[in-house]
Amino acid sequence: MEEKQLPGFIMCVCTGKCPGFQAMDIWDFINQVRVELPVEYGFIHPQLCEEDGDRFLADFLKSHRKVVIGACAPNMQKKMFKDAFKEAGLDIEKDAVMLDIRDMTNEKAISVVEEALEKLGLEV
Repeated sequence: MEEKQLPGFIMCVCTGKCPGFQAMDIWDFINQVRVELPVEYGFIHPQLCEEDGDRFLADFLKSHRKVVIGACAPNMQKKMFKDAFKEAGLDIEKDAVMLDIRDMTNEKAISVVEEALEKLGLEV
């Protein structure tokens, strides 16, 4: 990653009907991430584990930008996305941070994202 290149932030909301996101206002959350935190951009995808999510992730990874993904269990994300990272020539352990932000309020989820960005060496 170039020194000034910021990571992207993708939030997957599991179709928007997952009970794990009921404590959060997803629109306020993503707007706070993209406006207040050091990310190049932040956006919501409805279901990264579906076929269109696979295609989207493959296109996104062509930028070779680090990515923070806020969604379900990190171990599941790694299993689902490892091939996309490999095909893009990226290392999922070094080029991605996978976060479980289910069952969190906006404030708690923002805190988790801030910690992840700090671990990437960004000033929050």
